[in-house]
Amino acid sequence: MEDMIRIQGLAKHYDGFTLENIGFSVSAGSVVGLIGSNGAGKTTTLKIILGLTAADGGDVRLLGCDPRDSKDIDKIKARVGIVLDTCAFPDVSKVADVGTLGRAAYATWDDGRFKSLCDEFGLELRKTVKDLSRGMGMKLTLAFALSHDPELLVLDEATAGLDPMARDEVLDILRHFMEDENHAILISTHITSDLEKIADEVICIENGHMVFDLPKDAICDEAGIAHCRIADLEGLVQDGRISDSSLALQRGMSTDVLVPDRFAFARDYPGIPVDRATIEDYMTLALKGEPLKEVQ
Repeated sequence: MEDMIRIQGLAKHYDGFTLENIGFSVSAGSVVGLIGSNGAGKTTTLKIILGLTAADGGDVRLLGCDPRDSKDIDKIKARVGIVLDTCAFPDVSKVADVGTLGRAAYATWDDGRFKSLCDEFGLELRKTVKDLSRGMGMKLTLAFALSHDPELLVLDEATAGLDPMARDEVLDILRHFMEDENHAILISTHITSDLEKIADEVICIENGHMVFDLPKDAICDEAGIAHCRIADLEGLVQDGRISDSSLALQRGMSTDVLVPDRFAFARDYPGIPVDRATIEDYMTLALKGEPLKEVQ
């Protein structure tokens, strides 16, 4: 499928922070999740992809175009729906006024779709933006992004500030959006459980560097966390079935070890408990874990 987003060797330098050698793609028909700690470089990466910030190096293609090239803006702006981590509409605007902005900005604007989403989200058309909670402001931004018929959604903490039921409503809308195989989503979030419900691929960035880029199934369906005692660790290394570079993290009297195939591990070591890895588990071990040989 066509790459909606393709970045290679991306670099950006600030005082005290460097984003370096970031590269990944988002193809049509896929949902890609971007995770990492606060300040890892996720939002900077999204802003560069959208042409809101200039890169210092590397190549960025958004829908096949250079997002910083002014002649390409009109080609791509209506094809990309954007939900950043703050509501960008003027505080004094009413929800209905946001629809007026959409009609002025996009030839593809669907006013019926906007009003339908506002009704579904519980957004009163007469209410002003300043009176909306953070969660409702995010819903308004999402309704706006979906109402000009985009092919690609770029979301930065789109479900932040929403209660679990509201998050599920948003995820249902995103699933509906992805029923068209020509659509794609890139979503940055701290709520990794949301990614477990909709993502196809998960990318982790930390301190401006890529940590991993994996299919979600490789994390949630295949990988596992083995809970080992000291004697277990010695046996694992001696057997040679687990690499001594496997990531491990001490937790009280036991050590958690990240294993790529929990089913094979359970067969080889039936006496050692091993659980399914969540995205949060995997990220924690990837960011905080040490090689197995160093934690024995």
